Amino acid sequence: MRLELLLTTVAALLATAPHLPAPAPSPAPPPPRTATAWPVGTRPTVLRAWDPPATDYGAGHRGVDLAAPPGSPVRAVAPGRVSFAGQVAGRGVVSVELDGTGDPPLRTTYEPVRPTVKKGAEVSAGEQIGTLAPPAGHCPTSCLHWGLRRADAYLDPLTLLPPWLLGRGPSRLLPLKGAPMR
Repeated sequence: MRLELLLTTVAALLATAPHLPAPAPSPAPPPPRTATAWPVGTRPTVLRAWDPPATDYGAGHRGVDLAAPPGSPVRAVAPGRVSFAGQVAGRGVVSVELDGTGDPPLRTTYEPVRPTVKKGAEVSAGEQIGTLAPPAGHCPTSCLHWGLRRADAYLDPLTLLPPWLLGRGPSRLLPLKGAPMR
């Protein structure tokens, strides 16, 4: 009897209660690991990691800073089309829309660089797109600021790199010596 009363009460409350808001959308899936090369060097030191802001205009770091000396070749990390090559606020910038990364496509940015490519050029992974310009005050030493966006959303560019490029290979089991064979 008590159970019936409880169930009837709960059913009545649910019928008269305002509808709950829809659940928040799930976060966007991570970018595909399309990169096959670092933009500078073979495994550069990350001087400053990606640190997304809490709000659109909040403080944060919308890319990663990679240590490299001025004059270093800057390479496209994946195949794509150059969407911009020129000056922004006195710094050389190259942006590449990556092939096969959806609509809108992922776009990588590199600065400060002296571009060696023009807008519209098709580039392959590892192809030189510029040279690293002298420090512009962004880093305490010379660095490349490497960014990643999909439309207006900033993403962590390191997520483009496969684990082996990050120095994180698969786990390997070594043989156990002295164990009986079955």
